[in-house]
Amino acid sequence: MKTDFKFSNLCGTVYRKGNLVFTPDGNSILSPVGNRVTLFDLVNNKTETLPFENKRDIRRLALSPNGNLLLSVDELGQTQLVNFRKRTVLHYFNFKDKVRDIQFSPDGKYFVVGLGRNVEVWRSPGFTREFAPFELHRRLAGHHDDITHISWSPDSRFFLTSAKDMTTKIFSVDPIEDFVPTTLSGHRSSVVGAWFAKDMRAIYTVSDDGAVCVRRFRPRGIEENLVFGEFPREESGKRVATIWFTEHRYYAMLSARVQSASFNAATSLLVLGFASGVFGIWEMPEFNKIHSLSISRKKINTVAINPSGEWLAFGSAKLGQLLVWEWKSETYVLKQQGHFYDMACIAYSGDGQYVATGGDDAKLKVWNALTGYCFITFSEHTSAVTAVHFTKGSQVVLSASLDGTVRAYDLVRYRNFRIFTSPTPVQFNSLAVDPSGEIVCAGCQDTFEIYMWSMQTGKLLDVLSGHVGPISGLVFRPDGLSLASSSWDKTVRVWDVFDRSKIVERLEHNNEILALAYRPDGKELCASTLDGQIHFWDVLKAAPTGCIEGRRDIAGGRKVQDKRTAANNSSGKSFNSLCYSADGTAVLGGGNSKYVCLYDRRSGILLRKFQVSKNQSLDGVQEKLNSKFMTEAGPADLIDSDGIDSDSEKHVDRSLPGVRSGDKSNRLLKPEVRTRAVRFSPTGRQWAAASTEGLLIYSLDDTLLFDPYELDEDVTPDTIRNLSRKGDHLRALVNAFRLNEKYVIREVYEAVPPLDVVLLTKDFPEAYLERLLKFIGGIMESSQLLEYHLRWVSGLLSNHGTFVKTRSVALQPVLRTLQRGILRLHQDIGSVCDKNYYSLNYLLVQGKRISEAETEESGDVNMHDVFSSFNDDVDIEEGSDDGMDVDDSTVAA
Repeated sequence: MKTDFKFSNLCGTVYRKGNLVFTPDGNSILSPVGNRVTLFDLVNNKTETLPFENKRDIRRLALSPNGNLLLSVDELGQTQLVNFRKRTVLHYFNFKDKVRDIQFSPDGKYFVVGLGRNVEVWRSPGFTREFAPFELHRRLAGHHDDITHISWSPDSRFFLTSAKDMTTKIFSVDPIEDFVPTTLSGHRSSVVGAWFAKDMRAIYTVSDDGAVCVRRFRPRGIEENLVFGEFPREESGKRVATIWFTEHRYYAMLSARVQSASFNAATSLLVLGFASGVFGIWEMPEFNKIHSLSISRKKINTVAINPSGEWLAFGSAKLGQLLVWEWKSETYVLKQQGHFYDMACIAYSGDGQYVATGGDDAKLKVWNALTGYCFITFSEHTSAVTAVHFTKGSQVVLSASLDGTVRAYDLVRYRNFRIFTSPTPVQFNSLAVDPSGEIVCAGCQDTFEIYMWSMQTGKLLDVLSGHVGPISGLVFRPDGLSLASSSWDKTVRVWDVFDRSKIVERLEHNNEILALAYRPDGKELCASTLDGQIHFWDVLKAAPTGCIEGRRDIAGGRKVQDKRTAANNSSGKSFNSLCYSADGTAVLGGGNSKYVCLYDRRSGILLRKFQVSKNQSLDGVQEKLNSKFMTEAGPADLIDSDGIDSDSEKHVDRSLPGVRSGDKSNRLLKPEVRTRAVRFSPTGRQWAAASTEGLLIYSLDDTLLFDPYELDEDVTPDTIRNLSRKGDHLRALVNAFRLNEKYVIREVYEAVPPLDVVLLTKDFPEAYLERLLKFIGGIMESSQLLEYHLRWVSGLLSNHGTFVKTRSVALQPVLRTLQRGILRLHQDIGSVCDKNYYSLNYLLVQGKRISEAETEESGDVNMHDVFSSFNDDVDIEEGSDDGMDVDDSTVAA
């Protein structure tokens, strides 16, 4: 079994805090999710989590205008310079203070950083690794309170800084003769943002009380608006005295606090996000309201506009929401939200295409493992979801909850079609479904019983009793003949659910059992206990076959409030979730720590230890604590000294009437890093973990590197192209795979004549069969050669069927990729045909009429004549090149 799993995607979280950034083309958006960055492709409907981590939660993101450089800044000012195109980190830098805002100039030569009350101008670094790529250009000051926003002028000569001192200042990048930094005042509250107009004749400023000011640049005493930056002079050469004049003052909404704002100079649109979850769009400078909409129940923390001004992005940190709104058509482009509380359980569908997650927020979400999007959310439960399970055909997903119900959801019609309940109210914390999908079992934590229902009728069939402690795990044997249950009473019981006359097997342990799993062949059972051990049992003999001591492996870091070191602390040193790999040769386990361990079953050796997060904003990540961060009031990490992370809702005390302010000494809470559930994909190519950060997906690295032992001097792109031109397509294709240059492979592949595909597939070497199938599956969705690809797939599978059957397990991921691609193309073509069904019938009828009216001398029917017969219905230009010749027999058919 391969063990080189690498982090590939983060699905369960879409936005935490910070700012949203659109890419220069406006088709994708970057969102900070904890200490990582996720890229949402809004056109292709895919997500990608970039392969780097900051030390703490990301506070600000900045992308260069050409889209090459990305700056990600965490809570303490530690910055990573990333080559965005290649997804590689170029440099690490520390600004040594909390960064309030950071923006690149429109020409990309500089970027400005707001550090407390000061502003620093830095030269943009290059695209290569350098010893000191960051070069300070200027350091400016003048504000009396922290900076809140920075924006640039269109010509990159000036920039605006807004602050909590209710002022906006104008600075220049380079010293300009007779220009001094200008202060714009007049607001009665903290300024949220300020921007230049496109023609630089106005500045728009917004404060958090909803006031919007339009300021004009004009000569003193003359009502004539000037372009800022030209600075006119008199005939004597003396500079004309100029002022900034507040022309208009508007108010967006009464009694509504502005939390975020953004301005698009190309379309002159101003977008404001309010604390009530409402956003509004206004056209400047007249401040004409276009429309407003309530999109959230909590405050909108960030707003972004794409370069074309068509899409608006909103982020709400309280709910973890990310929304992209197209204001012209008033439709959602993207609407995603993670679990409000922790993710408690996960389950893969039978084909590995979907992942279901249940959370403490009583919601069940189903994610597409390929795209990373959540496409359905079920919210019928009224308490935490504790277990989820797919049926064999992946058409139904079941969930168990602490509200005392087990619900079955139809993934075709997206509805809750069955509810399983118990005679007396109980709390279910485990769930199992037999392989046929007919029997549903759930274990409870208060009456220690197992309830069994029929999926078809929904009736309670039986109640299995015998445990004297809460049920911690339920799992059916893969052949469905028996059910295994684990409990805190230190026993595992094996039940025959179809023949209750048989004796129930009891597998005794020395400690409480936390998790249970069957091997895929059903011959072995593993259970994890509270002392950190994993016990293995032979199911047929009911005898132990081995034990793994994982206490030291799963032990995590030291928490902020811990009085003992990580080595001497006993908490979190056990596995609360177990699963076998797809082939049964390895066991994966996770617990209340930052590690997930992968063990070899036969030898009991630790193969890999994955650290799910390096985010120091989470509790339990660090192995050792620094004593200098301990204060008399407690750990410094739990004290918000500057109020930048404070939430006014936490201080409000509503326990007594008339009380307007609560406890000002409330501390920040650091979430604890842990893994509550781990699951292997049925394909064996990836596994997922439900952690504090979200749904982490690890997959095998499929990057293929060329083998130098297979190369010789003749294997070059030019020689491969010469072989293809001479007609030796088989050698050309094999050599292209040896070279492993994708563009060469595609060029040679598409150069094969369609009629030669069947003959070529017969002699194609089986050593490169998997790579060719994977290549076809990768380009199928983006290519228009549908019939050509199907010829290749049909020929390869027909001529090499025996080889594919003997290696079905290894080729399963590739075959599933092909299946998904073909099904998606089938659905797309089917929907197009369904929408044009009557149009095609109309064309056939018109063609039949023309063929009947034709004389016997005419042999072919031209489609242009068919289109021209539409008269007023369809208007086709004369001489169109889109016409096709269709045989008479075909049209008549």
